[in-house]
Amino acid sequence: MIRISQIKVPIKHDMDLLKQKIQKLIKTSEFSIESIVKKSIDARDKNDLMYIYTVDISSTMEDLILSKYGNNKNIMYTKTLDYVFPSNNNATNNDNRPIIIGAGPAGYFCGLYLARHGFKPIIFERGEMVENRSKTVEGFWNGNPINPESNVSFGEGGAGTFSDGKLNTGIKDKQGRIQAVIKDFISFGAPEEIGYINKPHIGTDILKNILVNMRNEIITLGGEIHFNSCFIDYTTLNDNSLNQYKIIIKDVKTMELSEYYTNALILAIGHSSRDTFKMLNDRKLPMEPKAFAIGVRIEHPRKMIDESQYGNSDAAKLLPAADYKMTFRSSEGRSVYSFCMCPGGFVVNASSEENQSVVNGMSNNGRDEINSNSAIVVNVTPEDFEAEGFGNYGVLAGVEYQRKYEALAYKEGNGHIPVQTFKDFKANVATDKLVDIKPNIKGKYTLGNLNNCLPPYVNNAIIEGISYYDGKLKGFAREDSVLSGIESRTSSPVRITRDDTFMSTHKGIFPCGEGAGYAGGITSAAVDGIKVAEACATYLNELQ
Repeated sequence: MIRISQIKVPIKHDMDLLKQKIQKLIKTSEFSIESIVKKSIDARDKNDLMYIYTVDISSTMEDLILSKYGNNKNIMYTKTLDYVFPSNNNATNNDNRPIIIGAGPAGYFCGLYLARHGFKPIIFERGEMVENRSKTVEGFWNGNPINPESNVSFGEGGAGTFSDGKLNTGIKDKQGRIQAVIKDFISFGAPEEIGYINKPHIGTDILKNILVNMRNEIITLGGEIHFNSCFIDYTTLNDNSLNQYKIIIKDVKTMELSEYYTNALILAIGHSSRDTFKMLNDRKLPMEPKAFAIGVRIEHPRKMIDESQYGNSDAAKLLPAADYKMTFRSSEGRSVYSFCMCPGGFVVNASSEENQSVVNGMSNNGRDEINSNSAIVVNVTPEDFEAEGFGNYGVLAGVEYQRKYEALAYKEGNGHIPVQTFKDFKANVATDKLVDIKPNIKGKYTLGNLNNCLPPYVNNAIIEGISYYDGKLKGFAREDSVLSGIESRTSSPVRITRDDTFMSTHKGIFPCGEGAGYAGGITSAAVDGIKVAEACATYLNELQ
């Protein structure tokens, strides 16, 4: 096949025009478009907005085309890379059933690939299946008490279920796992466009249905999925028994305990699983503290963001809601950046513990809400945790650091999400009146002063960053922008260490995904789940 890139077409176009552009480039009509590889927006000239395509074509004249245009870097031979699970990694003993803790992207993709190759995994998830979880979360947003076992962080699909369903990632993978993840999502019900659009997303509304389809395939292939089932302990067996670990699971509704046995324990826990981190640390599983970032959410009118990024031409009105990505280095040397940007979305109360307040962003597939939002966060390090007196907590110092500021946010909002205008945030005074921008928040909120919820070095860096971003995106630092807080779950505060075999020094234990410190989003977590599935399959077969 031939890959042709940098094909520019007007925003309003059809496939015939795309074919005409290709024909003009290669001087023949003897070809067919096999697939669209990438489609992105070129908004550098707001008076001449364009789509840029990369496509793969087939042609009986392939050799001639390449000989004539082979020096053109935008026309080249390409070979499709299809991911293949290692051929020697099919199950040889169905009694060796791996246990997976967590039904987020890492856990589900790990379970899916193990199930496809005969291993019949058993997955335990402390939260509810997505149908029931959605009702529980909506109830919490409407004022019900938090369910500490099933919420925006815990339950089928993990924290990504109530987000934007973003699939863009900065990781590289030469084995084709990223495309395998995308193809799986499409097969389970995601729009086909996620296979080629720049910065693909699914949206919470569609992602919920995809999870049901994934669940059904894992079960059909012989896997088991247990919801409302919290992993509370494990024991290493030293009696030369068939299985290496005894796993203790608590039914969070009945409080009954059950025992399971396995040679392979996959820890695909989310990064909000603080009680699990503590238990693992108590069991001397090697872990280390890790830097992360904290800050606030900022909301602007979607129309303002769209016009700043695209202009206000007729063509701009045909484009999807605009996104942005901001980075900055503060005067104190801290990284300040936008995180989990949600065009046309909601801010959501993402708390997972009582008496603590956390926010996140969420968009449906249409991204058509009135506001666009993003976290503006500042990096914090183990040195900060130490300086604030959490050194005695060891590897869990970052967890306690998070808890401190989440508790302050809960106090500031009197149990609700505290909200403030950027003008008042800069002046360090509580907001008593909103102006033109009204919060689009899932969950109850109240006006307050977010300076009381974060350390001064974070507040100062946020102010500097937002002011700087105004020069990149007109209106970003407008005084009536709405801030809410706090955003503190950007990544895991710990890393459960592993080696090149993807195992801990405790053989047979596989740290996996975002909670274990090896991913940062849905796609990277899913890819890590596939990698761990490969390693787990190899390990189990070697035990035979």
